[in-house]
Order: sequence, then C-alpha cells, then structure tokens
Amino acid sequence: MDGDTSREKLQEQIRLQGERVRKLKIEKAEAQQVKDEVAKLLELKAQLGDDPGKGKFVLKCPKGTKDYNPEQMSIREGAFKTIISCFKRHGAETIDTPVFELRETLKGKYGEDSKLIYDLQDQGGELLSLRYDLTVPFARYLAMNKITNIKRYHIAKVYRRDNPAMTRGRFREFYQCDFDIAGQYDAMIPDAECVKLVVEILTKLELGDFVVKVNHRKLLDGMFAACGVPDDKFRTICSSVDKLDKTFWDDVRSEMIDEKKLDPAAADRIGTYVKLKGGLDLIEALLTDEDLKKQKAAVEGLEDLKLLLKYCDLFGILDKVSFDLSLARGLDYYTGVIYEAVLQGFAHNPSAGSDEGECQCRQCGWWWKIRWSGWVFSILESRANSSNVKTRTTDTEVFVVSAHNGLLEARMKLCNELWDADIKTEQSYKKNPKSLSQFQYCESSGIPIAVIIGSSELEKNIVKLRIVETREEVEVPREKMVDEIRSTLARLSQQKTQNNASGS
Repeated sequence: MDGDTSREKLQEQIRLQGERVRKLKIEKAEAQQVKDEVAKLLELKAQLGDDPGKGKFVLKCPKGTKDYNPEQMSIREGAFKTIISCFKRHGAETIDTPVFELRETLKGKYGEDSKLIYDLQDQGGELLSLRYDLTVPFARYLAMNKITNIKRYHIAKVYRRDNPAMTRGRFREFYQCDFDIAGQYDAMIPDAECVKLVVEILTKLELGDFVVKVNHRKLLDGMFAACGVPDDKFRTICSSVDKLDKTFWDDVRSEMIDEKKLDPAAADRIGTYVKLKGGLDLIEALLTDEDLKKQKAAVEGLEDLKLLLKYCDLFGILDKVSFDLSLARGLDYYTGVIYEAVLQGFAHNPSAGSDEGECQCRQCGWWWKIRWSGWVFSILESRANSSNVKTRTTDTEVFVVSAHNGLLEARMKLCNELWDADIKTEQSYKKNPKSLSQFQYCESSGIPIAVIIGSSELEKNIVKLRIVETREEVEVPREKMVDEIRSTLARLSQQKTQNNASGS
C-alpha cells in the first residue's frame, strides 16, 4: 500500500511539473529556464520507472484528429464529386505530391506559422516535415518540373501542429481542396473565372446564401501608405486587418497601437477605409479619393478590381460579388486580387466565438488559387443530422433475396450475372437467411430494388422485382431481367429528381 501511495504522489508531482513546463512555453519564458524545468520533469519520470499498468491504454484518436463514420464519408464523397466535376468543367487536371517534404522546402514559407509545421524524427536520412498546405508543394512541383502553365486541382490532407479546437472545426489533420491556374495571362481574366468557379460550386452544394468578397493587395498596400503606415509595418498591419472577420474593430485597433506601435491617427484612418464595402460605385468613389490617388499601387488595384467586376457581370455573377476593404491576408506570397466566399447564414459573430464558413482565393504572383477547407463538410453534416432523411452509405442498387432455404448457389449465380452487367448488387452472407431480415436490410440501407428468387421462379425461369419503398412487385423473364432493372432504376431516379425539385 505504501508503494502505491508513493507512486501516486510521484505521478502528481509529474503532472504539476508538466503543467509548469507547458505554462513556461506558453509564456515564452527564457530557453534555459524551460530547459531546466524539462530536465526536472524527465528526472521525475525516470524515478517513476515502468508503469505496471502501461499495457492498459485507452483506445482513442490522437489529439486534433478524428475518425469519420460511413455517413460522414458519404457526405464528403458527395461533396468531392460535386467540386471535382466543377473543376473538370473548367478544364482542370489533377496532381498528387508526397504527404511529407524536405524540411528545408517548407521552412521560412509561412512566417510566424512555421512553428506549426510537424517535423518528423530523423531516421538517419533526409530531414523531413509533414506538409502544412498544398501550395508550397505545388510551387516545388512547378519549379522541379519546369512547368510554367497549368490549371490543376489537388484534394489531400494537410497537417498543422496547432492548438486544436475540435468543436470549432479546427483540427491538426484536415483536408484542403486547392484549384490553381499557373501562368502569365492578361489582367483579371483568370481571376474572374476563379470567382465564377466559386459561385458554381457553392450553388451546386446548396449551402445557402453566400457572397464572394473581393479586394486587392495593391489597394491594401496603397491604402496603408495613404494612412501613414511605415513600409516596414505593412505586412504586420495587414495581418491585424485580417482579423476583422473574427473580432471587433476596437480590438484590431488596440492591437495595431499597443502591440505593433502604430500611430493612433494612422489606425483611425485605416478604420475609415476598412469599414467600406460595395460595388462599382465604391470603386469609382475611391478612384477620386485625394489620398488614394497619390498612391500608384492603390490606383492600380482599383483599376484591376473595376475590370474584375466588369468580367463578373459578363459571367452573370455580379450579384454574388462584394468589394470589401476589410478583406486582407497576411501571407507574403499573396500579391494580387484576394477573394473570399462567405456563407451569409454562417457569418461570424465575434461575441459568439464561432467560425464562419469561407472559401479563400488569391492571386499568388503568377498563379491564381482557390482553397477550400473542412467547413463545407461541417455544414453538410449538420444539415444531414437535422433532417429526417437517412444518409445512404452505399450505392447498392439491387439486393438478391432468397424466398426460402437451399438457394445459396442460385443467389450467387444471379449476383454474378448482375455484377457482370455492372449493376451494384448485394446478397446475404448466410446460407439460409430469413426473408424478413433480407427485406429489412434493404429498407434500412436504402436499396431501391430487391430481386426475389424461389423454387417456382427458378422453374419458370423468371425473377420477381420488388420496389422496396412501395413494395410493388412484378414478374420478369430471366433474360429480360437486366434491362428491366436498368429501366426501373432510371424511372426511380427521375421520380426522385422531380420530387426534390417540387420540394425545393
């Protein structure tokens, strides 16, 4: 008992020491102090020795990750199918890159966020890190293969050693969906197509009302110069403005003045601009602004935006686009037009602490980028959970039902015939399943058609087709079975489409 007590005390000391180390790291204490406290923690752990209960561990996902069940994956696959079909409609091709890159390829590309890169343990070979996004690997791919023109999409997982907030959709492992047009082209033509593509995808996904905000990095830089921001503070002030979609202006203003030592007068002048949003009328008004007119970058940015909105009008999407001066991004490789699609029903409320849905799009030097993250899935999953409609997790079209015992071989032959005809088919894995359990499986799985066979059907060389939802049955000659199934599936699909259209 004494041994158990001392062990418990030592475990408590380890816990407290671990909290102390974490606190010092958060407070960014001196490196030597952190090192000393870590050494104490390791010494305490060494005293503890092997845990007799070490073999008993809790099965769980690593922090910041999660499993996805069949219903969630069905929703994700449906969203991917919709998004990819839109990409392909615009002539995009796809590539893939390794999940890890040389560490030197990633380092220094993400500013302050470089600390979030997952470094892999040195195995006696190259120093490697998990990819942080899909952009830098794409840039490496272009440079390595000497590619100057490509329109590509890439859907894959990325990894960030961030502080996860699972309830707010912030994970350490998550999907990114990137679309890029790389090359040298005339002004605003690729940009307008990117905005058009975003509108198409959000409309197809039926996520709700949305608006595509647009701005320009040149305009932001010119605006900062007109407001009296020193050149060396442009990027850091831009990163502050970037927070306006997640917090209040007063908080951003305080950060600029207190933390980044910006002149209060300059901050107030920025405040008058970043509250502006509109369309062509606002652009025309800003082109006559005396302060902005003196800034070449600002004028160039406004002229680009004016042309962009003209092209958006030609594409029939101007009603979905809003010029918003608060839209900013702090990463250095974004150089031109910035776009961001925001779901209006999910707009961010800083006091509520919830994330808004957004699609980020940028011009990055000589390529144009659209990036989608996991919020699309979260919204689709939430909608599915709130509806009374069960999400299908398989594409099975036919289930072969045996009316009585002793029909396993007949079922297997029938399944093989349907598989050879490219009809998605299942059967029970029991030799003599009960009829009721087979029909119940069809209903619970959403399988539209049951093909029923029994002794009499085999003698007459026919099958019974049952529409599972209505329980309507019809006898069909065996040689016409495949054609009848296909026509029935087509009819059911058409009815479903009409019902959905009338319901919406």
